[in-house]
Amino acid sequence: MHRMTTFFRTAAVALCVMAITACSPIYKLDIQQGNLFNKNLVDSLKPGMSKRQVTLVMGSPSIVSPFDQNRWDYVSTLRKGNGRMATKDLTLYFENDSLAKIEGDYFAEDPVQLVKEATKYKRQYPDEKRPDDDKKKQQQGS
Repeated sequence: MHRMTTFFRTAAVALCVMAITACSPIYKLDIQQGNLFNKNLVDSLKPGMSKRQVTLVMGSPSIVSPFDQNRWDYVSTLRKGNGRMATKDLTLYFENDSLAKIEGDYFAEDPVQLVKEATKYKRQYPDEKRPDDDKKKQQQGS
């Protein structure tokens, strides 16, 4: 009888722990992966641009098929918090190494705005100036 009671207590505790962890009250950060492109960037692409010019504007493509060197795919995914992942694809077609056609969609958000949203969670990026560092330097110099 004692073994049965211990077993049921252990099972009840395990069930409660699984139920609590399944609720996931933990905050999840926004995650952006892939190429970061917006309307202005895509609008700056013009038919006739060389592959080099396109690379300077858009960066390296996410996917270049080994079977079709004249098709470049740019892929971007964005998941805000616990929400669903949104995927955007942009496909560029070249003829004789010149941009011929643009297909696909893109995020309407401005990349600068995405970085601002990320910094509100106190993430630091190496190329950003940190105001706390300036204060520390001034205090040490005094």
